[in-house]
Amino acid sequence: MTNLTLKQFRYFEALARLGHFGRAADACAISQPALSMQIKDLEEDLGAALFERGARQVLLTSFGEEFARRVRDILRSVDELEDLAGAARDRLVGRLRIGVIPTVAPYLLPTLIGKLTQMNAGLDVHVRETVTPRLIEELMEGRLDTAIVALPLSEPSLTEVALFAEDFVLVRPSEDEGKPVPNRKTLREMRLLLLEEGHCFRDQALSFCNMHSAMARELLDASSLSTLVQMVSAGIGVTLIPEIAVAVETRSAPVSVARFKSPRPSRTIGMIWRKTSPLARQLLQISEVVRHSAEALREQHAAA
Repeated sequence: MTNLTLKQFRYFEALARLGHFGRAADACAISQPALSMQIKDLEEDLGAALFERGARQVLLTSFGEEFARRVRDILRSVDELEDLAGAARDRLVGRLRIGVIPTVAPYLLPTLIGKLTQMNAGLDVHVRETVTPRLIEELMEGRLDTAIVALPLSEPSLTEVALFAEDFVLVRPSEDEGKPVPNRKTLREMRLLLLEEGHCFRDQALSFCNMHSAMARELLDASSLSTLVQMVSAGIGVTLIPEIAVAVETRSAPVSVARFKSPRPSRTIGMIWRKTSPLARQLLQISEVVRHSAEALREQHAAA
């Protein structure tokens, strides 16, 4: 096994994660035949099959599953060595992999990325937008350096830093402008539009309305806040969106925005990273950039 390489490990990890040669080749920026050859060479060096190859997908063998766990540990350690070298330079350079939940990413990222690249000329920011459970999984596996999510998570192996709090607002059809704002009980009786399952914002909205998932199955779901607001403008129902999204999502939709009476529904947004990350000090500095970016957005929206 003296011929095993980190490059083979990265190709193997991509194929194990994606279960498809074409998608894994794209993720690794190589051709599919080249990826197939690398995997074949790896299996020959190991003397055992790593994958069960099917017509449309590939599955890990039992040996492949154990091998995948070890490879991910190795790759995470290698990435942390690179991070350690970056931390020793006392400034952020090279690649920074940030995960962001979909109900924050479109609104915060334009301001945030601009500030990060302005302050760190040698920084190459890679953004991953997906739901919280996937962000946590990818962070724990070393595929992300940090993530911006709704807190708290209470994961013992992760550092959590609260950045800002924001209220949720009610979005109704424009003809409802001026009508009394419904309370929680009244809201449960309305046609409430929500994000699809998997989004933490969905769970937070249900919690405010004192509704459980089984009750929400009869409601209409969408994959983005943009779709929810457009559905409201078409008169299909009402929805909740976070303050950070109001300016963007209501710009081109004829809807009415109203604020709830206290206690208002709200959430806390923060940053998380592994407690073992060599970049912890730099990530704490970045968290301040995120905080200032959110404050700049609030001031900008207030002045508009």
